[in-house]
Amino acid sequence: MTQPQKGVCAEPNLHAQYLLLNVVDEDSQAVRAKLGRVLDIFEHFENEHYEAMVTGVVAIGANYWTELYPGLIPTELSPFPEMQCEDRSAPVQPCDLFIQIRADRLDICHAVGLEVMNLLRLHVELVEQIRGFRYLDGRDLNGYLYGTDNPRGMKRREVAIVGEQDPDFTGGSYIHVQRYRHDLRRWFSLSERQQEQVMGTSRQHNLPSPEQTAASHCIRASAKGPDDDTSRLLKQGMPYGDMNIQGLVFVSCSASSQPFKAMLHSQIVGPGDGDYDRWLDFTSAETGAAFFAPSVSFIRNEGQR
Repeated sequence: MTQPQKGVCAEPNLHAQYLLLNVVDEDSQAVRAKLGRVLDIFEHFENEHYEAMVTGVVAIGANYWTELYPGLIPTELSPFPEMQCEDRSAPVQPCDLFIQIRADRLDICHAVGLEVMNLLRLHVELVEQIRGFRYLDGRDLNGYLYGTDNPRGMKRREVAIVGEQDPDFTGGSYIHVQRYRHDLRRWFSLSERQQEQVMGTSRQHNLPSPEQTAASHCIRASAKGPDDDTSRLLKQGMPYGDMNIQGLVFVSCSASSQPFKAMLHSQIVGPGDGDYDRWLDFTSAETGAAFFAPSVSFIRNEGQR
């Protein structure tokens, strides 16, 4: 199989830098070449600071793909699925490029980000930059463990990486990104029992809660396949925030764009009877964008043409 980008299936890190960019240069060849050099930056820091466990992902927006890479298109690449039901929504903020930088050292994340921006500065404008961090033992800022249904071991690659079903894009991954903003003051006004009903699991050990309902977050936000208990999404997001604003950068990687769309519909609309994801009463998405992260060889080969 063609080599995927290392950051797609990487294990969790302590820190992340998320860069969302729009391309302002009409010279697509120059941009293609620079993206290959971004991979060189990742590789350099990975080798020089191996203890930091540096990984990165370069992904191209659904609306920008044909401009950057005329010709073949990943079979399931499509714009972000904007959805709304009553007061719940998944807004869209299309971006041309998404660059994820992760490491176990904050200074290295910052250094990689600076090098990437210096390389791309003439070609892009920065739409948004967000610093993510590991919170306690891998929890969201609401106090509950995040991404506990993620596939493990070799299953991560099977779930996140495009295989022979799309031979021209083997080794790639469909990426969906959302930035959520939490209302933690309201959330922490709930009792622990009320919180467990919303989330559907116990806070301490992530066990199914007796308070679980069809509207609990663990039910509505599940991306498990109909025929097995394995999630069809690899969730790579992390919390972000300061003393004023807190939330989660949601990042999912998958061999198909369909599992994310199905999960989002399950959360916002639900199966009917008002069983939407109750966690959405305490958090709301403020951005949403769809990308494709090609294989390393695809980026390098296209950059040399």
